[in-house]
Parts: sequence; C-alpha cells; structure tokens
Amino acid sequence: MSDKFSNRLIHETSPYLLQHAHNPVDWYPWSVEALQKAIEENRMILVSIGYSACHWCHVMERESFENESVAALMNAHFINIKIDREERPDLDHIYMDAVQAISGSGGWPLNVFLTPDAKPVYGGTYFPPERAFNRPSWTEVLTQLAEAWKTREEDIRNQAAELTGHLSRSNLFGQLTKADGEKEEPGFFVKEEFDAIFQQIMKGADTKWGGFGRAPKFPQTFVIDFLFRYHYFTGNQAALQQALLSVDKMLEGGIYDQLGGGLARYSTDDMWLAPHFEKMLYDNALLVNVLCDAYQVTGQRNYEKAIRKTIDFVERELRSPAGGFYAALDADSEGEEGKYYVWDKKEVGELLGGDANVFCAFFDITEEGNWSHNSLTPRKNILRVLKKIEIFAAEKKILPDQLENMLECCIGKLLNARSRRIRPQLDDKILLNWNALMVTALARASAALCDDRYRELAEISFQFLLDNFLVDKEGMRLQHISGNGDRKSPAFLDDYACLIQSCIALQELSSDTRYLDHASKLTRRVIADFSDNQTGLFYFTSADQRDIIMRKKEVYDGATASGNSMMAENLFYLSLVLDVPVWRQLAMENTRSLKKAIASYPASFSCWASTAMKQVFGRNEIVIMGPGCIQIRKDLLKYFLPAKIVQCSERPEPNFPLLAGKTIGSEPLIYLCKAYSCQNPVKTLNELFFVLNSEEIK
Repeated sequence: MSDKFSNRLIHETSPYLLQHAHNPVDWYPWSVEALQKAIEENRMILVSIGYSACHWCHVMERESFENESVAALMNAHFINIKIDREERPDLDHIYMDAVQAISGSGGWPLNVFLTPDAKPVYGGTYFPPERAFNRPSWTEVLTQLAEAWKTREEDIRNQAAELTGHLSRSNLFGQLTKADGEKEEPGFFVKEEFDAIFQQIMKGADTKWGGFGRAPKFPQTFVIDFLFRYHYFTGNQAALQQALLSVDKMLEGGIYDQLGGGLARYSTDDMWLAPHFEKMLYDNALLVNVLCDAYQVTGQRNYEKAIRKTIDFVERELRSPAGGFYAALDADSEGEEGKYYVWDKKEVGELLGGDANVFCAFFDITEEGNWSHNSLTPRKNILRVLKKIEIFAAEKKILPDQLENMLECCIGKLLNARSRRIRPQLDDKILLNWNALMVTALARASAALCDDRYRELAEISFQFLLDNFLVDKEGMRLQHISGNGDRKSPAFLDDYACLIQSCIALQELSSDTRYLDHASKLTRRVIADFSDNQTGLFYFTSADQRDIIMRKKEVYDGATASGNSMMAENLFYLSLVLDVPVWRQLAMENTRSLKKAIASYPASFSCWASTAMKQVFGRNEIVIMGPGCIQIRKDLLKYFLPAKIVQCSERPEPNFPLLAGKTIGSEPLIYLCKAYSCQNPVKTLNELFFVLNSEEIK
C-alpha cells in the first residue's frame, strides 16, 4: 500500500489504526472532534471496529477501504471512525450488542452505522465488495443508508432511539437471574448441583479430540479449569479425563506452534489441526494457568515442558524492552494467512538431512501436505503430533530420550530457518488486563515448578504495570493502555480485576503483604467507581466515563473471564485474608444472583461455576509461621490445592488476621484454619495432607 493518502489515524499509536492511516477513507479515531463534526454536519457515523491480528479486517481493508471510489462514497456521506476493539472494549461491547440485536450474529470487523448522536441504526460484520455469501455488497449498504438518511431521517432517528432503549432495558442481569414466573430469589448452590453443571458441560464435550463443541473450536481454558476443580472436590475421573484430553490434544495439534511454542486463537477444525494463526497474549497466559493445573495434578513432564516453551515464546516474541508484554502477533505475513508457520516436505528435507524422515513422520509432514491457505495456493504442512512420543519411539525402535533430543535439535534448525522469513506483524499495544493475566500465569508457573526465575519475571512485570498504568497513586486509578500518547483510556473493570488477581497470586508466592495492600486499595476503588447499587454487580466502565451512550455490565466468561466473575473470586478471597465480611457477602450475593445462568449455561459461566464451587465446598486457610516457613511454603505451592488460602510469615503480623496471634517456636508450624478457627499446628506437609485428606473438604 502506498502513502498516497493520509488521514487522522496517522497520529495514533495503535497498530490497527495505523494500518488504516493511508487509506483514502477520511478516518477519524473515536474522539470529541469526530462526534461533534457529525452533529454539526448532521451526518451519519460509520464506526468500523477491529484489531490488528484480525484476518477478515485485513481482507475488508484491501477490498474496500483501499478502493478510492468506495472511499469517496464513504467520505461524501459519513463521518468514518476506526476503533481498535482492544483499546476501547467498552465501545465494542455496546455496538456489538447492537449488531447482534439487528442481525443475530456478530464478529470482526464490526461495521455499525450510527445517528449523529452515536445511537446505532444498522450494522454487520464483513461486507464483500460484490454481493456474495448472502450478504449485500459494501457499496450497496453505503448507498442505501445514505439515501435513507436523506429521505427518512426522522424514521431512522426513531428506530435508533428504540434500539438504544431496547439495549438499555435489556438488563442482562435481569434476564439471567429468574426463570419465567419465578418470584423468589434463588437460594445458594448446594454441592449436588455441581454434578448437574458437570453433566451439562459434558453434553458439549468432544470426547475424541478434546475441547468442547464443534469447529471453530476455541481453547475454552476456563471450562477445563472447572473440570480440574470439580475432580478435586468430587473425585470424578471423567472430569479429569476430559480436562487432560483437551490439554493434550491442543498441545499435539496445529493450534499449538510445535516449533516455537505459543497457542493460536482458535482451530478451524475439530482436530485442532488448522488454526487461525494469530497469537494473543491472553490466550497464552491462560494456557500457562491450565498447564500448571495439569502438571500439579499429574506430575507429567510433558506439561512442564509446555509451560516452559509457552513462557519462552511470550518472552521471546511478546516482551517489550521496558518489561511489559505486547498484545498479539498477526495471522498473516506477506498478505497470506499462516505463511510464516507452514512448511513443504522438500524444504524440511533440505534443512534436516538424514533426520528428516523421522522428523516428518513424527510431525505429520507429507509430500501432499495437510493444509492450504486457499484453493489457489499449494498445500503445505502444519506441524502436529499424531502419536505420543513413547509410542512413536517404540515403533521406530528408538529410545524416547534419544528421539526427544533429535527432535529438539531439528526444531532448532527449523526455527533458525523460520526466523529468516518475513514475520507476522506485531501488535505492540501494552494492555493492563492482558499483562496482569501474564503476571498471574508467571506466578502460577513459579509456584508449580518451584522456579524462582519466573517469580522474578512476574515481580518485575508487576512493577512495570504500577509504573506505567497507575495515574493516581493515592486514589489507585489506572489507565487501560500504556504508551498511547495523550489519549490514554481510563481503565475498565477487567483491568482492575486482573490486576487484583495478580496481587493475590504474587502475595501467595512471595508472602509480601504489600501485594495485599495493593489489592485492598484497588478493590475499594472498584467498589467506589464501578458498583451498580441496584444489583451489586459492577459496570464495565467507571462512573466518570463520559463518551459512551450507556454503561454495561458484562457477566459472560468468554475468551477472558468477565470482570464480574473475577471480582467475585477476588472479593471472596480478600474478605477472608483481610477480614472484610461485607466483601464476602457481596461475592456470595453476586454469585447467587447468577445461579440460573451458571446452571443453564456453564460453558459461558465457567469461572462463576468454579468460584461458586469454592464458596460452597469451603476454603482451607493454611498459615505457615516461624523461622524456615519460606521453604515449606515453596514446597506447598507445588501441589494442586485450588481451595487454599496461603499465608506465611516468620513473625505475627497484627494487621492481617490469619497472621495475628499465632505461636512462634524455633521451627515452623503449619496451621489449618476454617473461618479463622485453627486446628492444632503440625510441623510437616505430610501431617498437613493427612489432616486435609481426613477432612470432608480437601
């Protein structure tokens, strides 16, 4: 693309917006200037929302937004605004709801037409340049809406007001909490109800290839998290089997980069072979979490290898020199999806020589290939594993360790060759919520693997977040994006919830109570700025957000957990550690209020389900006191104990109730408590586990 044209996006820092900075379309960023111009000139607004790693966003740009005649039509009739959905998820949520209400579906690119006062009128996702796929062409949509605004402005304004009113009245909270005709508020969960939730999840489970549902298949790590926890509390083996099967099949498939590590966003098929090749920071943070679960439950070395390989990928390709983590890698390079990652057998043979045949057999590399970008391009190979390394080694009469060493050597050679290819574009935005998720993942990895390097990396990364996102130290106010010039977005609920979660993870890992101080202050800020006093839930945007037409409450657990479900977990944990009963009550009430939705749609509320399960089965408050307590804490954190709260100190700390008033001796003592009522202390982890295993609650 030439620089023949430039528009206002040239001054932005978002890679997605900069991709459109030389379109002939007169793009604006979302701004007071653009909104005011629409009102002054009485023109409809076109809002086009996407993100830098979005394949179909790139397609629509090439087909339509780079076309001068199409751009002229857009410029003549509309105020055109480009939004990076990862910079402004609040606007994406509002207008995605509108498009889903209009069309019944959504996705990206999201193209929505608004009245001059920003109320939605019509919208959709990808529109082709010519009528196809039962979709009108983009020029047809533009022409028809321009004519409609010219001849039926009052009708359109009325329709937009009605749709906006519908979106405001469609209180998701109200829709999800009560069944038809139900008058009483639901009671809290009982243990047996989680059996029904498990059965509901298993109805959608793919028991052959792992995961849930049909293609396109997303990792759904939160559902796997729930299965691990359900197994822990109930001993159900089918839950453990499906959780491990799902992790194994993803790690063996093309959705996981067999050479460089890292998980792609989703698979286009049931077998996890052909991914949509974009790699997102949050997916890989969440993968590390679930791999830690798998490793702690089984102790199998392949999960440790995958944890380390995934973190290596994030450090190598997504870490900034300043210490933060970038958002994503694009799916495309040289205008072709997946080109950076795929291979033909001849090229592999030339690089690997005598090892090529075994390597190709192990990773399913064939002459005919197993994937093609489209019908016009030659078939290539996406590397995947079809047999466990032990089985394959036995068939080839090779020792497993010998085979593993040979494969690693070959992988190094292919990685070196791949590094000389044109790389996918990097989305170098640094987002608070995704970075905080990575901090939590690093803390989990450090605990599970007893690796201090990951702890140090987590602590350095956390400090980077405080240094770069905290705009009001006294008030603990945050921003959403780092390094975004003068237009830094205020933080959203998810930013606060993820950062509080990382504080909790780091405190358990380090026993540094400063992290609890941060968590307490951040939680009070959330309650002050985001609370809905009518429902107890939290809005996605803070009370002082002014450039949106409504405040929404997000409760679904999607690609990332909803801020509300994370806050329910955070509040419950902190209420016990800090002795704030009102936070515990709020966490319980918010979870109870969504009981109907959690039970009916657990795949979309799996974080809520895990939190509810811990609330019902109870928490083990484990307190390690006295000299030498640090080593016991390290040893304890290697185990899968999802219902635990761990506090550790060499001396009593009166400001933290679990650490106050405990006996200190010449050697460490381990207390097991429930609701601050502690059993007689023990001296070893074996004694602690004996007590835990004899309890109804593990």
